[in-house]
Parts: sequence; structure tokens; C-alpha cells
Amino acid sequence: MPTYRDHAVVLRTHQLGEADRIITLLTRSKGKIRAVAKGVRRTSSKFGGRLEPFQHIDVQFAEGRGSLEVVTQAEALHVSTLASDYGRFTAAQVLVETADRLVAEEATPALQQYRLLLGAIRALETAVLPAPLVVDSYLLRALAIAGYAVSTAECAGCGAAEPRWFSPQGGGAVCTGCRTSGSVQLDADCGGHLGALLAGDWDAATAADLGVARRVDGMVVNYATWHLDRALRSLPYFER
Repeated sequence: MPTYRDHAVVLRTHQLGEADRIITLLTRSKGKIRAVAKGVRRTSSKFGGRLEPFQHIDVQFAEGRGSLEVVTQAEALHVSTLASDYGRFTAAQVLVETADRLVAEEATPALQQYRLLLGAIRALETAVLPAPLVVDSYLLRALAIAGYAVSTAECAGCGAAEPRWFSPQGGGAVCTGCRTSGSVQLDADCGGHLGALLAGDWDAATAADLGVARRVDGMVVNYATWHLDRALRSLPYFER
């Protein structure tokens, strides 16, 4: 069978038969790929823990006959330690579930999503930034790449300056005339924090008041839930 190599982040796994697993990966060159890892659940498996979620690997695939490729080799590029910290582990679960949902079509290049996911996982690994800020920034930026960029400084509906409301279904910041049911008040501090998270301005984001960060977190979660069509299953387990 023809083979090819790629760098990838493991998104999720599920069991297949007695000893195999189906691995879902986000690759650098080909986007999302699903592949069979044969015998990976045996103690003698040559893959070890390299095919667990969050791992960054150099992987070789053999082209399968159906919709699934076959993993023939996997080498660690970076060994994740997130499993040792529950808060950051659950944060990473939110990241990989979001990537899996946003990159819906398999074998279609998604380099921006791959780079953003890898950067967010590395930020969680270093533990320099608070995990909630990493998650909120990742959600906003991943949605923007997918075509759902949130408006933060002007009305998403009419472009008016100094919007006073936040509407997930309305595109983010909206004026009084464009607000929809369920909109929440958006003051200048919250709008600024949203903009910092979207831009990855960590100096501004980490300087935000805790109350502002919490209000914006709720806005981000509601915005992501609306544009992903349903809530992320991992969010309730993420300890903020």
C-alpha cells in the first residue's frame, strides 16, 4: 500500500475490536484524518502512548482501501504532560473537541487550524498563561478561521460605533437597534477584553479584571455554542 508521512496532533480515539483503535488526527498537510492503529491496545504495542489525545507526532500512514488510513509508524515530536493536571487536561479536551468539530471535512488542508491548535496546546503545557484565557482565545480565533469572526468594537449588524450589547446569533457586539433576544450588556472593558483575546494580546488579556474575564468567558461560551450548533461536551468538565 502507498504510504505518506505528516505531522499531526491527536484529537481523539475510540476502540475498535479487541486490540485496535481508530485515531482522529489533525495533520499539518492533509487536515483531519481518521486512521486505524492496529494492536495499539496491547501492552506490546510499538506505539505506546504516542497515539493519545494532545500528542504531537510525526506519523506515517498507509493508504487504506476504505475511508480509514492505517498508522504504520508514529514518533513523538513533543510528549504531552497535560494528563498530570486536571484543569489543563480538561482545557485541552475543549481545544481538541472544537478542532474536531470545526474541521468537518476529512482530508482537506486546514493549516491555520492545525497551527492554532498546536500553539494553544503548547500554551497549556507551559502553564505561563491562565488556562481559561487560553481556551477563550482559542475558541474565538478558531471560529474566526472557520468564518465566524466575532465583532468586538463596532456593531456586527450595521457597523455603528460603541455597541452596547453582545449577541451570539447577531455576530457579537451589536447596537441597541440590532440586538436580538438573549443579548447581554457589553461595556467597554468587556469589549476590550474580547478584542485582546481575539488578537492574542496577552499583556492586555492577563491585565483584565477577574469580573470582566468571567463575564467575557460566558459570552465566548455562548458564542461558540451558537456557531457550533450545540454545546461542547467537554465544557462542563473544564474547571475555570
